Amino acid sequence: MPIDRRKAIRIIGGGVILAATGAGAFLGTRTPHAALAPWAKAGDYEDPRHRALSYAILAPNPHNLQPWEVDLSEENRVIVSRRLDRRLPETDPFDRQLTIGMGCFLELLEIAAMETGHHVETDLFPEGPLGPVAALQFVEGAERDPLFDAIMERRSCKEPFEDRMVPLGIVAKLKDLADIHAFPAKVSKIKEVTWDAWLVEAHTQRVHRENVSLFRMGKSEINANPDGIDLGGPFLETLMLLGMLTREGQLDPTTSEFAQGKAMYKEMLRATPAYASITTEANSREDQIAAGRQWLRLNLTTTRYGLSLHPVSQALQEYPEMRPHYQRIHELVAMPGQIVQMLGRLGYGPKTPQTPRWPLEAHISNGPGPIPG
Repeated sequence: MPIDRRKAIRIIGGGVILAATGAGAFLGTRTPHAALAPWAKAGDYEDPRHRALSYAILAPNPHNLQPWEVDLSEENRVIVSRRLDRRLPETDPFDRQLTIGMGCFLELLEIAAMETGHHVETDLFPEGPLGPVAALQFVEGAERDPLFDAIMERRSCKEPFEDRMVPLGIVAKLKDLADIHAFPAKVSKIKEVTWDAWLVEAHTQRVHRENVSLFRMGKSEINANPDGIDLGGPFLETLMLLGMLTREGQLDPTTSEFAQGKAMYKEMLRATPAYASITTEANSREDQIAAGRQWLRLNLTTTRYGLSLHPVSQALQEYPEMRPHYQRIHELVAMPGQIVQMLGRLGYGPKTPQTPRWPLEAHISNGPGPIPG
């Protein structure tokens, strides 16, 4: 969760200045290079499967848990499974959001495979719903997908967006990928639901505790566990050094640091000119995979148009306390009987850093490991 200078100064209140020596020099070295290395290594493999997978592991996924695991023991095949030890039982009790994340992974893998002229034949849930997510066969004879060019720039931008509308021409171009909600009156209503839903998540203790358990605080923790919710960079580590950012403080809604985080999130949600939503007619695992594929293509397409996209999934969570907001968001953005699979903020945001990733080797359960090209 990167933070900019303006926010850091406001949190610190201007009352603390770190020396240019000592702590200042230390804070200048806080980039978690090891955790970001998979971005630099993407595409640096000769085997077409390794090469495609090296891009696929950069796909967006809930809480950055990166739950994908692959078996490469059969030639030209990839068996994709989801790691059950990376569930979100409180936030995502039915594994719907994690399944959508698997769809993002599969779509990005297919786009990357096309770059080397390989079509991916996909068999979803070949052994039933409790087995592997997909069996993939690499077959030669595919043209490249132009969305490949946006992979390295794609982000989920968790920052306030600029105060300008998304042009109607771009809205029209996105209509095949998502429903775009840009009329101010509707945007205002959606904004209200997303904020109310965030409050429920933050004040439902067991749910909030699950989120905080995934915090990776500072360079050392991020490099050691390059998943979850990264809290890094010189300004956040300044707050950690000062004891102004702690797990304990984030868990306690009576603390000033909890209140500050709440204010920051509210500011971010308010700075939203439009929303994108993806709905399905049913809610099978196949529907959820399809929604993930569609979200990935939407994310890459908005990147090509210079737009930012940020999923705001709290209102779509399926635990009892969230039920009123779940119903309300469905009333706002879906037709009767439809399921809202994804909801995201859409607008013009700042360029944000890459997010940590486990290396490709960590995702291969069987078969030859990757050898750099």
